[in-house]
Amino acid sequence: MPRSLLPRSPARKALLAAALLAALLPLSAAAAAEPGTLTVQPRPVEDLKAVFATVESVRETLARTRIGGTVADLTVTEGDKVTVGQVIATVRDPKLPLQLAALDARIQALTAQQHQAELELGRARQLRSSGTGTQQRLDDAQAALDVARAQIAAMEAERSVVAQQLREGEVLAPAAGRILQVKVIAGAVVMPGEPVASIATDTYILRLRLPERHARFLKEGDPVLVGQRGLAPVALADPGATALARGAVRQVYPEMAGGQVIADASVSGLGDFFVGERVRVYVATGTRDAVVIPPDWLLRRFGTDFVRLADGTEVPVQAGGEIPTVGDRPGGLEILSGLKPGDVVVRPAGS
Repeated sequence: MPRSLLPRSPARKALLAAALLAALLPLSAAAAAEPGTLTVQPRPVEDLKAVFATVESVRETLARTRIGGTVADLTVTEGDKVTVGQVIATVRDPKLPLQLAALDARIQALTAQQHQAELELGRARQLRSSGTGTQQRLDDAQAALDVARAQIAAMEAERSVVAQQLREGEVLAPAAGRILQVKVIAGAVVMPGEPVASIATDTYILRLRLPERHARFLKEGDPVLVGQRGLAPVALADPGATALARGAVRQVYPEMAGGQVIADASVSGLGDFFVGERVRVYVATGTRDAVVIPPDWLLRRFGTDFVRLADGTEVPVQAGGEIPTVGDRPGGLEILSGLKPGDVVVRPAGS
């Protein structure tokens, strides 16, 4: 008798049954998933408010002169990017080179006096060692040499001060950023501490101003959606395609101004914006429960919106606005009426 026709033992039957059950389980799970269907369940969504935000720098600083004089060189103009310590202008005082020349001449004269005092001290020592000179003459020669050396040191220190003032004629950028405004022209006479240029630091933020009624909903870490440049609105159904960037609220100021709460949002990609440029921003002003379905699951016939259910019927619905994708929550189209929790919606064929 062939081996395949022999009666199987109970153990082999149990193993075959377990293998068959394991092979059928994935098929039954896939069937239960029923791709192309959606069970209606309300979920929390953010109420987004469209506001205008202004691109501003976190800090604005001034590059100031350190000495008075005439602006000889001006190497920057509005819009230029600068680094820390970059020379943006040079202020020259014609009196400083003359003071250096005068100090150099005085140092040379004192050096000659020092040489003469060294010779006098040498002769006084020889006379004192031979017994023909007095101790007073030796002390006077030593004192004259010490005075000459001290005077030379004082002149060199004074020369260093003037040389430092000459170097301080270079106006340096105190921070890296972009030149907003140049306040002087070449050839202008400036005083010490006078501003030469204003610089916006590299870190840009969006400054939001919202009505007072939204103050209690706004907090640090809230997401924001930024529209395109030119104040173009954002297509919220697909914000990733048309939104410039996503950001988050970094600071909410505790003081209101003109009935508005002020907040700053950090957004990447603002480096090439103009300081003061306005962009459209959407911020969350609260949450609510809503029924959301993908936009392409909606059928429109004769000016009326329909949704197809799992039993084959089509029910009229009232569609609301578009819900954006925020964080891990997918966006879609809000359904205001026509669906109730538990309804199973079927994706239309061909969509």
